[in-house]
Amino acid sequence: MNPGDKNEAIECRLVCLRGRVQGVGYRDACLHHARAKGITGWVRNRADGSVEAMLQGSRRELDAMCNWLRDGVPGAWVDALELTQVPPPFDRLDRFERLPSL
Repeated sequence: MNPGDKNEAIECRLVCLRGRVQGVGYRDACLHHARAKGITGWVRNRADGSVEAMLQGSRRELDAMCNWLRDGVPGAWVDALELTQVPPPFDRLDRFERLPSL
């Protein structure tokens, strides 16, 4: 997280992205962007052609990440972003990683 965010509450969101999000480098771009922004969690492809990501960070960080997920990956086309707020308690993840596809 960014230094100014140390006192902000951590939130956790599960995001499902549908559209042209596989085969375009979406997960790698997501991995690099999340790590650069101090967001922890994971990203993976799903068998139905969607991409799923678990994101943890401050509300401001997660809002910015979700906005980036909509149109930040060249070559991708996001038709729908489904967002589920994960209520506490949740395990705090220590990094952002790419998981195997489902």
